[in-house]
Amino acid sequence: MGPMDTDRKLEILGESASQDVAGATDRPECRRKDIGEFIYPAQLSGGRVLRQLKVLLDNACPFSCAYCAQRAGRDTPRTRFTPEELSRLFASLVERGAVDGLFLSSGIGRSPVATMDRMLATVEIIRRRYDFQGFVHLKILPGAEPAQIERAAELADRLSINLEAPSAAYLSRLSAQKDLPGDILRRMSWISTAVRARRARARSHTTQFVIGAGEESDREVLGAAWRLYRQYSLGRAYYSAFRPIPGTPLEDRPRAPLLRQHRLYQADFLLRHYGFSPHELVVEDSGNLAAGGDPKLLWACAHPELFPVEVNRAPRELLLRVPGFGERTVRRIIEARKIQPIRDLAELARLAPLAQKAAPFLLIRGKAARAQLDLGL
Repeated sequence: MGPMDTDRKLEILGESASQDVAGATDRPECRRKDIGEFIYPAQLSGGRVLRQLKVLLDNACPFSCAYCAQRAGRDTPRTRFTPEELSRLFASLVERGAVDGLFLSSGIGRSPVATMDRMLATVEIIRRRYDFQGFVHLKILPGAEPAQIERAAELADRLSINLEAPSAAYLSRLSAQKDLPGDILRRMSWISTAVRARRARARSHTTQFVIGAGEESDREVLGAAWRLYRQYSLGRAYYSAFRPIPGTPLEDRPRAPLLRQHRLYQADFLLRHYGFSPHELVVEDSGNLAAGGDPKLLWACAHPELFPVEVNRAPRELLLRVPGFGERTVRRIIEARKIQPIRDLAELARLAPLAQKAAPFLLIRGKAARAQLDLGL
């Protein structure tokens, strides 16, 4: 590898990191803004937004994943930061007030263990030499050792390892070298244990699915995410719509619709917060979510036997399934009706911003909540 200046390395390794969406953001529509090259706005739990440098330590990789710009054999510039270079660069951005956090990933490099050591060394320098106590998201590489994962959980605020596909069969079509149970799910189990340890700084971990690279259905993807939430205490699954990259085996495959990605995020929210299971969601014959409707609204319309519900008596679990009601709205309704019954739609509207959307599914004091609205199907 010939000499290369820091700016050129950042250009290559920052662009290389742009495909990974399994970051700190809780808003999938949040994309790179004009706030600096390779600096992304990210929203943490609690609503705080930070500016996050997203970068790879190394973009060399022995894997030949069919969808990946960094795949072995592809004609692309290869480079890597040393831990000292990247930590110094990051510290200078923090000092200038340009960034508040770091998302650090990497290609496998010469070996996963050696590269993981260099990633850990980078964060060690940032924490100890530069005394940075802000947010760090650290990617765990397939092949990382248990002790490395434990140390990563002590240094970073969030960890992630990407499944990319919902099953071993689908992953094998995209990457002959990756072993889903051994390389990825085993590490996810170690990550789950590490973030629960007393010494851990990290309190959550995430993953990513590439949508549309294979022939996976939305139901299969959501089923895999649901199992990860239950079995590995996954904090969040992210969904990245496939886009073809020149020089890869999938360069002629069409780009996956962003609307499909959006519907998956909507459905995923139902799994994580509203008590839905994947088999309850309304899907087309293909197994994909209907592109033309919000998954929660479609589910409610498919279950007329459950509606309308009495807003003054319905349990929390059922109110959460009313289109237009979120967790905050349901909490307000329950608190308000403890004091006195909700009398009409106008009173409900003061508690529920989307009361008009919810009205067809509600009774208020035994009477239909009347409203003129377009269901938006």
